[in-house]
Amino acid sequence: MEHLAIDLGGKESQVCARTAAGEILVERRIQTAMLRKFLRGRPQSRVVVETCTEAFHVADAALACGHEVRVVPAQLVRSLGVGARGVKSDRSDARTLSEVSCRIDLPSVHIPSQESRDRKSMCGMREGMVECRTKLINSVRGWLRAEARRLRSGETATLPSRVREAVKVRPAYVDRLLESIEELTEQIQQADQELLVLAEADPTCRRLMTVPGVGPVTATRFAATVDDLGRFANAHQLEAYLGLVPGEHSSGERTRVTSITKAGSPKMRWALIQACWVARRWARNDPMVRWSGEVELRRGKKVAVVALARKMAGIMFAIWRDGSTYDPRRGETVATASSVETRTVARVLVAARART
Repeated sequence: MEHLAIDLGGKESQVCARTAAGEILVERRIQTAMLRKFLRGRPQSRVVVETCTEAFHVADAALACGHEVRVVPAQLVRSLGVGARGVKSDRSDARTLSEVSCRIDLPSVHIPSQESRDRKSMCGMREGMVECRTKLINSVRGWLRAEARRLRSGETATLPSRVREAVKVRPAYVDRLLESIEELTEQIQQADQELLVLAEADPTCRRLMTVPGVGPVTATRFAATVDDLGRFANAHQLEAYLGLVPGEHSSGERTRVTSITKAGSPKMRWALIQACWVARRWARNDPMVRWSGEVELRRGKKVAVVALARKMAGIMFAIWRDGSTYDPRRGETVATASSVETRTVARVLVAARART
């Protein structure tokens, strides 16, 4: 089997193919758009690429041609020798990766399905519009404060009309922002409707949305992030994959547990955290929300929300695995004397800290 490393670039990529013994067979630059044609003409090989924007597209093309694929994490390539001794170029990077592939079976990140990538793109582009609208709204609010004006409360979608109602005579540049906010709001509503239709058509997403606080955005992004549930042996592995478990920085006799690792997708963690805030507000009597309230007494609100996000991820894993829906009775626990005592002590400690 040949070992073919590709150092990907936006316009051109560097390729280096070796025999199993390490002898270089092909070394050249090629247009990235022509890689699919190039791969079709190669014998069965192990194709090695580094994680980047184009990596999964090239991986799909290689798999379609019958090659093995290794998408190596960018954090790992330096330990393999890429950029060693201050020498880094496309040619040396491709040479290094192909040479290492001849010696060891390189680890690969999960190659998501096309459906998963499409769903991530839908969610990401919707979030991009929301972020743009938020910046425009903040600009308008800043102008209102400078003019010593206050708006009546209301939803985001009604902000342009509330501004026009409060300020009858406005500069043209403010009107441009208000019109842009209205246009973005309409586009965001269309994106929300598309995500709702997509989530309701997917049996897995429908089951995930039975969890309090989980809507179409969170369910769709969760399904896209996990992609293949068989990758995880249990819920704890998934929680670690999402970066929701405590880290550790220990050495010798010193043991130190740090905050969560944040090793996974930031957007997925953000979506879960937002779902937890919604659940805490609208499903206060739910068992898992009450549990987070007990954690809040001991550790504070922010830690309690993160802990609830970790628990929610585990619940969603179980729902997906079992093909079930959310059942709050499974989270019910009988309060024993010891648990009541623990909560009482926690309340006393919180009250004492407040007095001091």
